[in-house]
Amino acid sequence: MNSPMLTPLVPSLPLMDPGGYVRSAFDYWRDAMERSLLFLDVMRHRGNQYLEHIAKTKPSVLGFDTEMLIDGRELPRPVNYELLRISPPAGISIDPHKRPFVVVDPRAGHGPGIGGFKPDSEIGVALRAGHPCYFVGFLPYPQPGQTVEDVVEAEITFLRHVIERHPTISEKPIVVGNCQAGWQIMMAAALEPDLFGPILIAGSPLSYWAGERGKAPMRYIGGLAGGSWVTALLSDLGAGLFDGAWLVHNFENLNPANTWWTKQYRVFANVNTEASRYLEFERWWGGHVVLGGEEIQYIVDNLFVGNRLSTAQLVTSDGRRIDLRNVRSPIVVFCSRGDDITPPPQALGWIRDLYEGVDGIVANEQTIVYCVHDSTGHLGIFVSGSVSRKEHTEFTANMDYIDVLPPGLYETSISRANERPDAGLIDREYLLEFTPRTIAELDREVQHVPEDDVRFATAARISEINLGLYRLFVQPWVRALATPGTATWLRRMHPNRLGYRLLSDNNPLMAPIAALAEKVRADHHPVEEDNPWRVGEGRLSGQIAGVLDAWGHWRDRASEQLFLLVYGQPLLQAVVGLGTGHPPRRRPGGEPEHRRFVERRQAELRARVAEGGPHEAAMRSTIYVLGGAPATDERNFKRMRASRAELEPRSTLADFKHLLREQFFILKCDREAALDAIPTLLKGLPAAEIDAQLEHIRHVLAASGDLSAHAADRFARIEALFVRARSEASAEADEDATMKRSRPSVRKASGSASQRRRRKTDEA
Repeated sequence: MNSPMLTPLVPSLPLMDPGGYVRSAFDYWRDAMERSLLFLDVMRHRGNQYLEHIAKTKPSVLGFDTEMLIDGRELPRPVNYELLRISPPAGISIDPHKRPFVVVDPRAGHGPGIGGFKPDSEIGVALRAGHPCYFVGFLPYPQPGQTVEDVVEAEITFLRHVIERHPTISEKPIVVGNCQAGWQIMMAAALEPDLFGPILIAGSPLSYWAGERGKAPMRYIGGLAGGSWVTALLSDLGAGLFDGAWLVHNFENLNPANTWWTKQYRVFANVNTEASRYLEFERWWGGHVVLGGEEIQYIVDNLFVGNRLSTAQLVTSDGRRIDLRNVRSPIVVFCSRGDDITPPPQALGWIRDLYEGVDGIVANEQTIVYCVHDSTGHLGIFVSGSVSRKEHTEFTANMDYIDVLPPGLYETSISRANERPDAGLIDREYLLEFTPRTIAELDREVQHVPEDDVRFATAARISEINLGLYRLFVQPWVRALATPGTATWLRRMHPNRLGYRLLSDNNPLMAPIAALAEKVRADHHPVEEDNPWRVGEGRLSGQIAGVLDAWGHWRDRASEQLFLLVYGQPLLQAVVGLGTGHPPRRRPGGEPEHRRFVERRQAELRARVAEGGPHEAAMRSTIYVLGGAPATDERNFKRMRASRAELEPRSTLADFKHLLREQFFILKCDREAALDAIPTLLKGLPAAEIDAQLEHIRHVLAASGDLSAHAADRFARIEALFVRARSEASAEADEDATMKRSRPSVRKASGSASQRRRRKTDEA
């Protein structure tokens, strides 16, 4: 580069090239060659990193120190999962009174650790909030004969152990399930609902048939392949093991521009700044794991192609129905419109699959909260630092609030405090608000198309037929030919794995790259960003990415149209038994036992309308004013709970939750009778205490600013009821005073009328 022959020419270049194009071309050519060598060296590091990572017995990208508590391989039904306790980093202290936080990582082709990949992660947020944290990870190879049910039972065992480690905490653990782990956790919670506190499922496809046309290409893959027989074939070729690299391959095919060009070009264009970030992520992205053939077949048949989880059609091997309506913990669903792997319809469609209206959600005593991000991608939901600092921080900070929300369907929105007119009332950077929703409003996100359900049901029937034919005619031959040796060779030759190996030190052709790259780093000559050739490079890259994007969109549209055309044929639908005009699947009806339970519960609530005291009256009034929810946002909840703690220091969050839900159900059961009973609940209190209770309600409601016109009208009604109770209390006080003056002996023997009533209330 500093040849004596070139050096004299450099000063004269501007004279011969007034525009500087030759000089800029020379500078760009030199920089491009240097960046090419540095880029190849980054790829070499990536390959070496991959080989080092997969050679580990327990590869993980978890960024925190851990202690293993339970090895799933030692359970009665062995699995390759393990329960880890997260050790808090230096400078972070854990509050022993806070409920545990359990993060379950997805096993969908990649290795474990993404939930705690870096400090700004789900685990990092929970640790900074003072929660004891636990992590459920896994090993790269399954145990022989391992099933999905075995994994679900192992996670139930892990959760029981976490609860046992915190006997003084009455609230159950908060559980986070990312992607594939989300539906797995929901299955566990449906089987053992009493073990779970609030559940956060992030980017989890619980309703795989759902999706907006033109935006959910992955849901067509099973039908276009003729069903799940392909999964069985790959498992048989793997000698009973399914290579997770095939799942990663499907994910990468969704975005050909990023997979084949943009991701690599970003490193090439900014090799000095992007290399470390790229290598850090590739350590997880390339850490492929293996699934058992029986496991992946169950997943594809029952969830992806069959879509049986969202309509309570799954039954365990011992006869237990997996019905998501059994979940009693609040469920927080976090998804994004920018996610092409689990778009919002697939994350939220299970709600409308189970329920025709919100009344059904309330009758099942379920609280479902959903949050839809505008733009982040699938991995950004649980990897992005900005999402962790905002959404996950707010979810973690408000889990106690979410835990006491009355049954119903809510949408959350997060706003920056300094951008709101009531900023003075907010003590944190963001504010989390909750808005009650109906199933009709949810349908705007789900965009359900009944005709598509018939198509997917047809594809599921065809899948069963093809799988049966494969097992009868082909599977015996494939299994006879496949051996552990051939399976290992096929895994190594997978394109996703081979790319790492070819660009590593295992390839002799890469040997000179390290030395050349070291020389370039010592004397690198980067060009300015305004270099015309560098600008042209950027434009050319954009055009290449644009062409790949256009091809990907065309492919997705063609796949969608082919699927809709083939499986929309009335003849094909009739052949598989779906040509009757009836919906292919119905929402699960309420079982007679559950209906009788609801009827008994309503009768009990009606009998308790007039039972209680000032706490019940205040809670009932607050819920009524706020339209059925306990608070418009976290501020009301904090004031309500703090006030109750002052009035009843020994009350726990569980007591507060019970009181709130009980009063919510009483209002829901018979609102007019519940309101008319408020003066009865206040009987026996002096007028001053009734005024204090009314002021307490006013103080709680003021936490979120001025009331709306509707809420103000409701508060006026509550105020009138309290005034009526106050008048009755004043009248009683006057009566007591009169009795005291006229009949002191009787008064001494029996006490005042209000005291007698108060004694009766205490005895009751």
